[in-house]
Amino acid sequence: MSNDSQVSVKGEAVIMPSPSGSASSQEPPLSPSTTSKPPELPDELVQAGWSKCWSRRENRPYYFNRFTNQSLWEVPVLGQHDVISDPLGLNAAPAEGGDSNGQRKRRISEEQGAGPNSIKRLKVEPTTPISPSTPGVKPWSSAPEEKPALPATPTTPSPAPAVYRPAVIYWDLDAQTNAVIREHPPANHLPPHPEMELLRAQLVTKLRQHYHELCHQREGIDPPRESFNRWLLERKVIDKGHDPLLPSDCEPVISPSMFREIMNDIPIRLSRIKYKEEARKLLFKYAEAAKKMIDSRNASPESRKVVKWNAEDTMSWLRRDHSASKEDYMDRLEHLRQQCGPHLTAVAKDSVEGICSKIYQLSAEYSRRMRQTHLSLLQDPPTEASASPQQSRLVYCYPVRLALPSPPLPRVELHFENDVACLRFRGEMVKVNRGHFSKLELLYRYSCIDDPRFEKFLSRVWCLLKRYQVMFGSGANEGTGLQGALPVPVFEALIRQFGVSFECFASPLNCYFKQFGSAFPDVDGFFGSRGPFLSFCPVSGSFEANPPFCEELMDVMVTHFEGLLEKSSEPLSFIVFVPEWRDPVTPALTRMEASRFLRHQLNVPAFEHEYRSGSQHICKRDEMYYRAVHGTAVIFLQNDAGFAKWAPTPERLAELMAAYRPSPARPSALSSPGPAPITPGDKDSAPKAADRTQSAVTSPGGHDDNNNSNSNDSTATTNNNNNNNNNSSSTSSTSSSSSSSSTSPQEKMAAV
Repeated sequence: MSNDSQVSVKGEAVIMPSPSGSASSQEPPLSPSTTSKPPELPDELVQAGWSKCWSRRENRPYYFNRFTNQSLWEVPVLGQHDVISDPLGLNAAPAEGGDSNGQRKRRISEEQGAGPNSIKRLKVEPTTPISPSTPGVKPWSSAPEEKPALPATPTTPSPAPAVYRPAVIYWDLDAQTNAVIREHPPANHLPPHPEMELLRAQLVTKLRQHYHELCHQREGIDPPRESFNRWLLERKVIDKGHDPLLPSDCEPVISPSMFREIMNDIPIRLSRIKYKEEARKLLFKYAEAAKKMIDSRNASPESRKVVKWNAEDTMSWLRRDHSASKEDYMDRLEHLRQQCGPHLTAVAKDSVEGICSKIYQLSAEYSRRMRQTHLSLLQDPPTEASASPQQSRLVYCYPVRLALPSPPLPRVELHFENDVACLRFRGEMVKVNRGHFSKLELLYRYSCIDDPRFEKFLSRVWCLLKRYQVMFGSGANEGTGLQGALPVPVFEALIRQFGVSFECFASPLNCYFKQFGSAFPDVDGFFGSRGPFLSFCPVSGSFEANPPFCEELMDVMVTHFEGLLEKSSEPLSFIVFVPEWRDPVTPALTRMEASRFLRHQLNVPAFEHEYRSGSQHICKRDEMYYRAVHGTAVIFLQNDAGFAKWAPTPERLAELMAAYRPSPARPSALSSPGPAPITPGDKDSAPKAADRTQSAVTSPGGHDDNNNSNSNDSTATTNNNNNNNNNSSSTSSTSSSSSSSSTSPQEKMAAV
């Protein structure tokens, strides 16, 4: 049956006059393109993708499912035959007085051609998921001209092969959302294209190399590990430019995050100390580097005198005293940093600001170049459209839709190596395990509306994987903190006890629900993303927020949450998982603990809970979970209606804490991928935050003093930067109050 005979709308939502009252009193949502005519199907069928259509040829109504491409003459019944999980209908319950599937077949006139010329009217609709993982089925082809010709005469259908089923599933794509938003127009992002992602990957790699060279040439240091990834994240919080990854329109130009982290490694990067000899060597290196730096820079006579005198005094003490303990060396290092730190910062300030400014200017130039190239690939370049007024209609949240049609996409090759799907475009290969590849297929089927035949599926998956690969970086385990996630039992408890149905910070690779907020709406929208959560304004619903551990992002997140809770009188709840950093405490945690919307706070101790790895879409099964080496603060922010509906009662909190306990049957690494904890014996190996002197530095851009002190705290312990991405590999792996005094903010911020 041709699609042009489908008259009624196939929407995800039904109009809802007001989301107030109980969930059962809410009418189901319509998609933005629908009319306000009353629904002709039960709410459950509309949510499952069914809509009532009209056949011009048969002059009668029929029912079409936009998720599965099924067409039925009779009203479908939920649960009888799900072609995704049961392609052959073997588990379908037989209907009374009907055939085995409980659904009447189409008329024979639809299944057979009327003659040799019937090929012009015949259209084959898939009734099983088109999966390249099934034997006998050709993988999706990105080139429309390579589609096989349709047979002129009907043939006997062969049994449909079973869909690939992952051994372990880390998601629940059947959970329906309770997030209600105001309808909004399609987004003006440029549609993704493999050529553009390839160009973006080359330019971002080039920008990373420039950053490395500038740090070496100007300051003689390696760039702080993960600092470029944190710079991308911190810039995108305030960026107003067009590129989805590279910042191009930010104010201030100089990034406070990048400035802090480079300053923390001047004159040398200080590492975690365990033994006396290491402490002695580190003290000598710091004194030597400080003296060399002050001699080679244009410093004032007073600064030069103070630094040189303290450095020489330290070297003399090291030559005289060979019986000092590790604690003596560390105390001497703290004293040296207090005396020399402000003077070294003053002479390096202009140089470090130059590094930050140069990287931003290159990023803006690359962004402009990519946009020009991208526009040339589009058949219909976008025009400047006036901002449409805010829609007043309330609907359930729906995936990001792009205003511009997608151009023809080039072919992407797919093959499987054991349980890994490999996608190749122009020699560039990206990989994802077969289970997550199957998940992307389902998300695409649920969310994409412009590609029912999956002709662009492989190209869009390649763009998605390449985008996240570029954002992560090329280092071993680098950037995986961007993708960490809560364990499955915790999500199950959140659903049962608090009605959670939406993740504020996720991606198609690590999401648990099919509705989530993510960083890249242009590529993630085809797989269910509702866009960046800081641009997402729900009126009601229950949400889980596990943000990347970037202080600037967490601070803006709290502002956004409080604004939403202030405006809405409907039930609205945010359950926030953040690191419990206490020495010094972060502004976001302080603000949430003082918020008038705070209803309860849980503190989960270190080593007593787990997280899923940030590289879960490619890692081995026995590396999926790891023990958190730091504590986690779980904060409940709710308005009055949300508190009445999802109150954190002792019974509910007890089940949540029970779900957080690691399963003894599940393998998990105690300290992988996070850094090894500091034992009480090594606590003195890092200078205390209260004694650090970098707080005297004024960070450019007017960054607040709390964040400055956080960065300064990291100077003596920041060489955990080598493990930064590990500390962040769960976006909720955090520092407990018992261990936060020995944890540097650079470890803390490792999780972009």
